[in-house]
Amino acid sequence: MATILNRTTTFATNGTVTAAGLHNLIDDTAIYAGLITTQTELTTVGTADQLLIAVNGISDTGAPRRATVQNLFDDALTSGTYTNLSLSGALTYGTATGNRTVSTSATITTGTIPNLTSSTANITLGTIPTLTAGTTTSTAQNVTRGTIQTLTASTGTIGTFNSTTGTVSTLNSTTGTISTLNSTTGTIGIVNSTIGTIANLNSTTGTIANLSTTLAGDFTITQGTGTIGTAKVTPTNLLQPLTIGTAVNSTSGTAIDFTSIPSWAKRINIILNGVSTSGTSNILIQIGSGSIIATGYLGFVFISSVYRSAFTTGFIVTGLLASDSLLSSQISIILSGSNTWIESANITDYSPSVLGASLSSGKLALGGTLDRVRITTVGGADTFDAGSINIMYEG
Repeated sequence: MATILNRTTTFATNGTVTAAGLHNLIDDTAIYAGLITTQTELTTVGTADQLLIAVNGISDTGAPRRATVQNLFDDALTSGTYTNLSLSGALTYGTATGNRTVSTSATITTGTIPNLTSSTANITLGTIPTLTAGTTTSTAQNVTRGTIQTLTASTGTIGTFNSTTGTVSTLNSTTGTISTLNSTTGTIGIVNSTIGTIANLNSTTGTIANLSTTLAGDFTITQGTGTIGTAKVTPTNLLQPLTIGTAVNSTSGTAIDFTSIPSWAKRINIILNGVSTSGTSNILIQIGSGSIIATGYLGFVFISSVYRSAFTTGFIVTGLLASDSLLSSQISIILSGSNTWIESANITDYSPSVLGASLSSGKLALGGTLDRVRITTVGGADTFDAGSINIMYEG
């Protein structure tokens, strides 16, 4: 075993032992490093393990004090200052006070940063109340989750701005350029672009509450309903094409209905193409709101300029019909206001037995918005046996 004590007094065999010699043996003894280096090494230190510490301020004759590893790190390192500390492992700590500077990069997963001023930082999950980027230009800024309260770009350039499920309360671009702005299920409260350019604005299922810009090119709304305000809308700037329905073969049945007519429809054209029935009952047009209305109609039908009949149960659009009649024409129903609809028809019968033209006009005030049209016959007993019927409407 290595020597761990340096005794300065030596006693010879059969020599004389004095009190002074014994005192010197203890008082002058020096401790070698072997006292530590020859001991069994501990590779794991527990928080309850104890150390001997010479407390600052005690005299040489004072005894060292014992301290646990837990107390050493909780107390001694808490108030100490270490200018050069290099940690290779992970550092876990609770609430940090004061300034903390990371010179190269920082990765933050679930924390909160009250104020972040940085050119490059990766934040996966958390909240940044204020982000200041000065005049930094970013080519790609991806925000996957979280909330950006206000993003302001004055003269900067944002190459691609992607928001998947987050919320952008206000996006202001004055003279800058946003190449691509994608929002899938997120919400953009206000997008203001004064003289800047948004090359591509894509929103699939998200919501843009307020979009203010002057459009120079085309603006396409692929789904939903687009509303254009009344200001500066002129006939030369507004193009509303007619909407045609799906033709229905009129070869069977006593009635053909067209439902789900949009509430914005103001004129409806009913198109007859070679329509024939099994009997002589005249063609009857009925409309409705929620259900077909069979009362309250007011109008007349003529044939060859001779008064024929008045009607009340629907718009009668033919004056004299045979079982071999073939009808090809259109019937117009136009909204005059307050859910009151005006009907007019000019129908030519190409049957061998009946040659003539029927003129019809009438009106009906509905109790709600028109959403359906029915083509049938007076009495509803005859069946359709030829041709097809379709509708066309416009706002």
